[in-house]
Amino acid sequence: MTDTRITHVFVDCFPERLDQGMVYISIRYALVTHLCCCGCGYEVVTPLAPREWKLTFDGDTISLHPSIGNWSFPCKSHYWIRNNTVVWARQRAEKEISAIRGTTHPTAEAMGGMSPRGTASSVASRWWAALRKHM
Repeated sequence: MTDTRITHVFVDCFPERLDQGMVYISIRYALVTHLCCCGCGYEVVTPLAPREWKLTFDGDTISLHPSIGNWSFPCKSHYWIRNNTVVWARQRAEKEISAIRGTTHPTAEAMGGMSPRGTASSVASRWWAALRKHM
C-alpha cells in the first residue's frame, strides 16, 4: 500500500459519524479516534496515556506512537500515523500477531489478552461510556 495523507481535528466531543481520512482528537478525554485507514469502516480508538499511545502535534501535523495494529479486525491492518501520513507496515502472520499481543504491551494481560491496538480494549470502552455521559 502507498502512504496516505490524512487530516485531523481537535474536538470536545466526537461526532456520531466519523469521516474516512479524518483523525478526531479529544484532549479533554485523552482519546483519539478514526476509521481504519484501510477503508474497512471499523472505528479505531486509541487512548492517550503513558502506557498506551502518545500524540505529537507540531502545530501543523499529528503523529501517534506506537503503531496501530488492528489485528482484531477482519482487515488486520497495521500502520503508523506520522506527520498526517499513514505509513503502512508489512502484513503479519497469525503466529506473529499472537506473539506481539502477548509480549509487547504491558497492559495486554490486564485487557484479557487483547492488544490495546484496536477498539476491543476495556479501557477504551470505559472512556467511551464516560464520554457519552457528557454528550
